[in-house]
Amino acid sequence: MEHYTEVASVLQGIGRNFMNANPSDAATLAPRPKRADARRNYEKLIAAAREEFAEEGTGATLEDVARRAGVGIGTLYRHFPTRQDLLEAVYLDEVQVICDSAEKYVDEPPLDALTGWLHEFVGFAANKRALAEELFAYVDRDSPVFSSCATAIYGAGEGLLKRAQEAGDVRADADISDVTKMVSGIAAIRTADAEQIDRILGLALDGLRVAPGD
Repeated sequence: MEHYTEVASVLQGIGRNFMNANPSDAATLAPRPKRADARRNYEKLIAAAREEFAEEGTGATLEDVARRAGVGIGTLYRHFPTRQDLLEAVYLDEVQVICDSAEKYVDEPPLDALTGWLHEFVGFAANKRALAEELFAYVDRDSPVFSSCATAIYGAGEGLLKRAQEAGDVRADADISDVTKMVSGIAAIRTADAEQIDRILGLALDGLRVAPGD
């Protein structure tokens, strides 16, 4: 129960940090190595770690990650000297993916763009629960890794929300902090499966719409 409360706090804390985030600061969260061979190994390790942590959770070892990536343990340690370094890199990489995904909605109608991205975001947040739990062994919810994630997600979501508001589709009194707290809270529901989470999100997003006659 303690871990559930802490993870829910981090997911909602991302929303709290939005109020102080500067969208112009949203850049690449985890820069890749510049050398081509080093970059390839880095990306293989990130992909392998993502899969290993998803399958094994806290039981995943760095040796297992290196084996899955097809590299030696020395190569892993050159890129990620500690387990915390690897965990943070995977988490930041996943946040970068969800932020970048907002770009594919730029040509969609404003409301469809916002709701489409938020459905992706709730899936991302729910899937990253186990990773966030393990990060709590090293950092707290106010750490730079979570603050940088908040800034990046702010830059991805704020424009979608404002566009839907300017089109008259979404209530003008909602801000990005309201929306992210709502969605993150839904993502943290442990007793719901992915299908129910998606359905609950749909009901919640209906509450963002401008009511007929308003």
